[in-house]
Amino acid sequence: MALYLRLPTTAGFNIDNEIIFINAFNASEPEQSLLGQDVNIIASGPSIQQLSLPELLKIPTIFVNGSLSLIGHHRFTDVVGYVISDARFINHQPEILRQHYTGQPLYATLAVFEAMATTHPDIMRTYHHAMRVLYPVDRPWGVKSNKLSFSKLIFKKKLLNKKMPLSCFMNHPNFIIDDSYKSAEIGVSLNVTHGFVEAGTVAYVATQLAFSRHAAAIHLYGIDLINSDQPRFYEHTNNSAPSTLNTVISDRIVPSFNLLSRVYKEHGVCVINHSPISKALFGNL
Repeated sequence: MALYLRLPTTAGFNIDNEIIFINAFNASEPEQSLLGQDVNIIASGPSIQQLSLPELLKIPTIFVNGSLSLIGHHRFTDVVGYVISDARFINHQPEILRQHYTGQPLYATLAVFEAMATTHPDIMRTYHHAMRVLYPVDRPWGVKSNKLSFSKLIFKKKLLNKKMPLSCFMNHPNFIIDDSYKSAEIGVSLNVTHGFVEAGTVAYVATQLAFSRHAAAIHLYGIDLINSDQPRFYEHTNNSAPSTLNTVISDRIVPSFNLLSRVYKEHGVCVINHSPISKALFGNL
């Protein structure tokens, strides 16, 4: 029988000599269930500017990274999640959280929360009960930010910093792993309580979270991909963060989403890509 790392159920962060604890995501918590509702995941591609947003405002919505800024201009009535998987977003766009985060359910990696403990200590102190830790299954710490020190993190284990091949989870009941691609192994999680699989975009994390929370159907907006050289809808040319999407689109993102769509459809959940920019890239979305 394979042995798997047991992920921590809580993580503690030292904020001004006070330890703030954040629980890990657990799909069995009743408040985490989306109760079989459809959910919209809104990413940050430029195509968001062409959306008729009033039609989406009453549908359960998960934002990722800077798309949360949409609530500054539109009244979304059912924000069921906000996902950040890369600590570099916190460092590059700190004003997004300051201006728009008011206690919406926040799902992020250890590295993101450690960055927030440095840049947004008041937010963590005030809203930590609304936050949950998500673990990348193959490197539970997550993507570190080079500009931040991680000496404050209370939960320290070397295993959390060690990247494991996805093939290690081939027989895990909560993951579907495909090692047939020469460039990289890909996979998808059936329950992110046990970790999520990365694919080079936070939208992939959010989609796995929505499935784990029992969404009936998952609608993706703003996952444009092929125009990643353009500023995100909330950015301008002079303040846009670097994007690495071009280097992973064909090797990881597209095959990963195609795998995810096929697997989730087998479990009764349709995933629909509404981006007119990237629609032709995918075989199953």
